[in-house]
Amino acid sequence: MEGLMESFTAHTVAVPGRILIADDQTDILEALRLLLKQEGYEIHTVTSREAILRALHAREFDLLMTDLNYSRDTTSGREGIDVVSRVHDMDPRLPIIAMTAWGTIDLAVEAMHKGAGEFILKPWDDDRLIEIVRSQIEQGRARRQAEGLDGEKGISSREMLEARDVQRGLLPNGIPQFPGFEISSAWRPARVVGGDYFDVFQLNRYQAALCIGDVSGKGLAGALLMSNLQAAVRATAREAPDPRTLCERLNHLIRANIAADKFITFFYGLLDVSRRTLTYANAGHNAPVLVRADSSILRLDQGGPVLGVFPEPQYARGKVHLAPGDRLVLFTDGLVEATNSFNDEFGEEQLIKMLVERRSLAARPLLDRAMKAASRFCNGHFEDDATLVVTAVESW
Repeated sequence: MEGLMESFTAHTVAVPGRILIADDQTDILEALRLLLKQEGYEIHTVTSREAILRALHAREFDLLMTDLNYSRDTTSGREGIDVVSRVHDMDPRLPIIAMTAWGTIDLAVEAMHKGAGEFILKPWDDDRLIEIVRSQIEQGRARRQAEGLDGEKGISSREMLEARDVQRGLLPNGIPQFPGFEISSAWRPARVVGGDYFDVFQLNRYQAALCIGDVSGKGLAGALLMSNLQAAVRATAREAPDPRTLCERLNHLIRANIAADKFITFFYGLLDVSRRTLTYANAGHNAPVLVRADSSILRLDQGGPVLGVFPEPQYARGKVHLAPGDRLVLFTDGLVEATNSFNDEFGEEQLIKMLVERRSLAARPLLDRAMKAASRFCNGHFEDDATLVVTAVESW
């Protein structure tokens, strides 16, 4: 074993939602519906300008994708431009993607001037289209959330969006990979900024830290606590990598600097590549799931209370040996507490059932399956931040 290999994989943020697609060609509608449905989106289709307005009056959407050319106007795009303008006047926060097979630079500029956020030419590239859809939905939600907070305690929408960018810069934009293991992650804040925390970083030649946490409270206050937690973990882990000692020191630091009504749930795992073990301590966090290759389940619940509440808590240390085919899944409660229209929770039982059934998948596809399953269950409307970290143990 030559230690950790410094290759990196970017983490993903799952942002499914409800999309309205308008086009007078049914084959185009069906192709887009099939493409985006498999990404976890709820798709509604209409074939006329009038139907667009009726649909938008009837329910809320996260994105409108509209053709610029309809039956009475096959080339100029004027009908579609008028629709974009009217929809933007109705709801300037709704993202709009304009589509046409007769595109020119002037038409694209006018569509975006009237309110479209992006312009797509037919035929489209599937990967590029999916990327644009995700980006537009995320930006639209950020605008709505920021405007909803505008004026609270003197915080402007611009400041909230800047805080979001700073927070995302603090989270790992790449995950270290090393022989015999694959790690992947997803983070989806419920608001502009969030209180979920995760990190994966290398400590020395043969050891890496796997961390996940959840700060009580949402919004800017939770995000500030999350950033403090991240800094404290990285500083403390290098001095005291033992999980039990680390949690004790973190509790002391956090309790001295946290409001009386706040606390943090936290899980810290020390992955030893050479010994193929995970030593950990769980400070009141959702117990991670270790799915064995034979489908047996182990919950990593050894540890102690949440951070920031008790003056001198004692933490136990847990240890597990990892084997090829094992899948270790860390998650926050926003994932399993996602609710549907009947107020039913997605739940840990459903998550574990899916993980067992799909345990042969690699880390990234298993993570995508879990996030999409929860997103479909709650129709893309998470009430709390949702974070997932999946480690797949491979052959060595």
